[in-house]
Amino acid sequence: MPRPERRTTTSRIDTPKGLRAQRPVAERRDRFGHFTELIARWMGTPWFILGLTAFVFVWMFWNTTAPDGWRFDSAAIGFTALTLILSLQASYAAPLILLAQNRQDDRDRVGMEQDRQRAERNLQDTEYLAREIVALRLGLEDLATKDFVRQELRAMLAELEKEREQEKERPGG
Repeated sequence: MPRPERRTTTSRIDTPKGLRAQRPVAERRDRFGHFTELIARWMGTPWFILGLTAFVFVWMFWNTTAPDGWRFDSAAIGFTALTLILSLQASYAAPLILLAQNRQDDRDRVGMEQDRQRAERNLQDTEYLAREIVALRLGLEDLATKDFVRQELRAMLAELEKEREQEKERPGG
Protein backbone atom coordinates (compact mmCIF):
# COMPACT_ATOMS: atom_id res chain seq x y z
CA MET A 1 0.00 0.00 0.00
CA PRO A 2 1.52 3.35 -0.98
CA ARG A 3 2.24 5.74 1.78
CA PRO A 4 0.26 8.98 1.75
CA GLU A 5 2.39 11.99 1.00
CA ARG A 6 3.13 13.91 4.14
CA ARG A 7 2.33 17.60 3.86
CA THR A 8 4.66 20.12 5.38
CA THR A 9 3.81 23.62 6.49
CA THR A 10 5.47 25.01 3.37
CA SER A 11 3.10 23.15 1.05
CA ARG A 12 -0.18 23.70 2.89
CA ILE A 13 -2.48 26.29 1.47
CA ASP A 14 -4.46 26.70 4.69
CA THR A 15 -1.35 27.70 6.64
CA PRO A 16 -1.03 31.44 7.16
CA LYS A 17 1.63 33.01 5.02
CA GLY A 18 3.72 34.08 8.00
CA LEU A 19 4.13 30.50 9.22
CA ARG A 20 5.41 29.11 5.94
CA ALA A 21 9.14 28.72 5.52
CA GLN A 22 10.20 31.32 2.99
CA ARG A 23 13.57 31.90 1.47
CA PRO A 24 14.65 35.34 0.39
CA VAL A 25 15.55 34.45 -3.19
CA ALA A 26 16.56 37.93 -4.29
CA GLU A 27 18.96 38.27 -1.36
CA ARG A 28 20.79 35.07 -2.27
CA ARG A 29 21.17 36.05 -5.91
CA ASP A 30 22.78 39.35 -5.02
CA ARG A 31 25.27 38.40 -2.34
CA PHE A 32 28.19 39.83 -4.32
CA GLY A 33 26.47 43.19 -4.70
CA HIS A 34 25.64 43.24 -1.01
CA PHE A 35 29.22 42.31 -0.15
CA THR A 36 30.64 45.06 -2.37
CA GLU A 37 28.34 47.60 -0.72
CA LEU A 38 29.58 46.52 2.69
CA ILE A 39 33.21 46.89 1.56
CA ALA A 40 32.54 50.29 -0.06
CA ARG A 41 30.68 51.46 3.04
CA TRP A 42 33.53 50.29 5.28
CA MET A 43 36.14 52.00 3.07
CA GLY A 44 34.31 55.28 3.55
CA THR A 45 34.56 55.22 7.33
CA PRO A 46 37.03 57.26 9.37
CA TRP A 47 38.25 54.02 10.98
CA PHE A 48 39.38 52.68 7.61
CA ILE A 49 41.24 55.90 6.79
CA LEU A 50 42.85 56.00 10.23
CA GLY A 51 43.74 52.29 9.98
CA LEU A 52 45.25 52.70 6.52
CA THR A 53 47.20 55.75 7.69
CA ALA A 54 48.52 53.82 10.70
CA PHE A 55 49.40 50.85 8.45
CA VAL A 56 51.36 53.07 6.04
CA PHE A 57 53.06 54.90 8.91
CA VAL A 58 54.10 51.64 10.62
CA TRP A 59 55.27 50.20 7.26
CA MET A 60 57.40 53.24 6.46
CA PHE A 61 58.71 53.54 10.03
CA TRP A 62 59.67 49.85 10.15
CA ASN A 63 61.38 49.85 6.76
CA THR A 64 63.24 53.06 7.57
CA THR A 65 64.41 52.46 11.16
CA ALA A 66 64.62 48.67 11.51
CA PRO A 67 67.95 46.87 11.05
CA ASP A 68 68.75 46.02 7.43
CA GLY A 69 68.08 42.30 7.89
CA TRP A 70 64.56 42.94 9.21
CA ARG A 71 63.48 45.31 6.46
CA PHE A 72 61.30 43.87 3.70
CA ASP A 73 60.68 47.00 1.59
CA SER A 74 63.59 49.29 0.92
CA ALA A 75 63.13 53.01 1.41
CA ALA A 76 66.01 53.57 -1.00
CA ILE A 77 63.97 52.37 -3.97
CA GLY A 78 60.76 54.11 -2.88
CA PHE A 79 58.84 51.48 -0.91
CA THR A 80 57.99 49.37 -3.96
CA ALA A 81 55.93 46.76 -2.07
CA LEU A 82 53.91 49.45 -0.27
CA THR A 83 53.26 51.19 -3.59
CA LEU A 84 52.11 47.88 -5.08
CA ILE A 85 49.79 47.16 -2.13
CA LEU A 86 48.25 50.65 -2.22
CA SER A 87 47.85 50.46 -6.00
CA LEU A 88 46.07 47.11 -5.72
CA GLN A 89 43.85 48.47 -2.98
CA ALA A 90 42.95 51.49 -5.11
CA SER A 91 42.37 49.39 -8.22
CA TYR A 92 39.84 47.26 -6.33
CA ALA A 93 38.32 50.12 -4.35
CA ALA A 94 37.27 52.22 -7.34
CA PRO A 95 35.15 49.52 -9.06
CA LEU A 96 33.64 48.45 -5.74
CA ILE A 97 32.63 52.02 -4.99
CA LEU A 98 31.20 52.45 -8.50
CA LEU A 99 29.25 49.21 -8.17
CA ALA A 100 27.85 50.35 -4.83
CA GLN A 101 26.92 53.72 -6.36
CA ASN A 102 25.17 51.99 -9.27
CA ARG A 103 23.18 49.83 -6.88
CA GLN A 104 22.26 52.92 -4.86
CA ASP A 105 21.21 54.69 -8.07
CA ASP A 106 18.98 51.73 -8.91
CA ARG A 107 17.40 51.86 -5.46
CA ASP A 108 16.94 55.63 -5.77
CA ARG A 109 15.34 55.19 -9.20
CA VAL A 110 12.89 52.62 -7.82
CA GLY A 111 12.17 54.89 -4.85
CA MET A 112 11.54 57.88 -7.11
CA GLU A 113 9.17 55.81 -9.27
CA GLN A 114 7.29 54.71 -6.17
CA ASP A 115 7.16 58.33 -4.95
CA ARG A 116 5.84 59.43 -8.35
CA GLN A 117 3.15 56.75 -8.29
CA ARG A 118 2.21 57.68 -4.72
CA ALA A 119 2.00 61.36 -5.67
CA GLU A 120 -0.16 60.47 -8.68
CA ARG A 121 -2.51 58.44 -6.47
CA ASN A 122 -2.64 61.29 -3.95
CA LEU A 123 -3.51 63.73 -6.73
CA GLN A 124 -6.26 61.43 -8.01
CA ASP A 125 -7.62 61.00 -4.49
CA THR A 126 -7.53 64.76 -3.91
CA GLU A 127 -9.33 65.44 -7.18
CA TYR A 128 -11.95 62.82 -6.32
CA LEU A 129 -12.49 64.34 -2.87
CA ALA A 130 -12.74 67.83 -4.38
CA ARG A 131 -15.41 66.61 -6.81
CA GLU A 132 -17.29 64.95 -3.96
CA ILE A 133 -17.17 68.14 -1.87
CA VAL A 134 -18.51 70.15 -4.81
CA ALA A 135 -21.30 67.60 -5.29
CA LEU A 136 -22.15 67.80 -1.58
CA ARG A 137 -22.25 71.59 -1.69
CA LEU A 138 -24.50 71.51 -4.74
CA GLY A 139 -26.69 68.96 -3.01
CA LEU A 140 -26.89 71.11 0.11
CA GLU A 141 -28.10 74.04 -1.95
CA ASP A 142 -31.11 71.96 -3.01
CA LEU A 143 -31.87 70.85 0.54
CA ALA A 144 -34.56 72.63 2.48
CA THR A 145 -33.19 74.67 5.33
CA LYS A 146 -34.75 74.80 8.76
CA ASP A 147 -36.05 78.34 8.18
CA PHE A 148 -37.56 77.35 4.84
CA VAL A 149 -39.35 74.36 6.41
CA ARG A 150 -40.68 76.54 9.25
CA GLN A 151 -41.91 79.13 6.80
CA GLU A 152 -43.66 76.47 4.72
CA LEU A 153 -45.24 74.93 7.83
CA ARG A 154 -46.49 78.35 8.96
CA ALA A 155 -47.98 78.93 5.52
CA MET A 156 -49.71 75.54 5.63
CA LEU A 157 -51.02 76.21 9.14
CA ALA A 158 -52.34 79.56 7.99
CA GLU A 159 -54.11 77.87 5.06
CA LEU A 160 -55.60 75.23 7.36
CA GLU A 161 -56.85 77.88 9.77
CA LYS A 162 -58.38 79.79 6.87
CA GLU A 163 -60.14 76.67 5.64
CA ARG A 164 -61.46 75.99 9.16
CA GLU A 165 -62.81 79.47 9.49
CA GLN A 166 -64.44 79.21 6.10
CA GLU A 167 -66.06 75.93 7.12
CA LYS A 168 -67.38 77.52 10.31
CA GLU A 169 -68.83 80.43 8.36
CA ARG A 170 -70.66 78.18 5.95
CA PRO A 171 -74.28 77.69 6.74
CA GLY A 172 -74.09 73.90 7.07
CA GLY A 173 -71.02 73.73 9.25
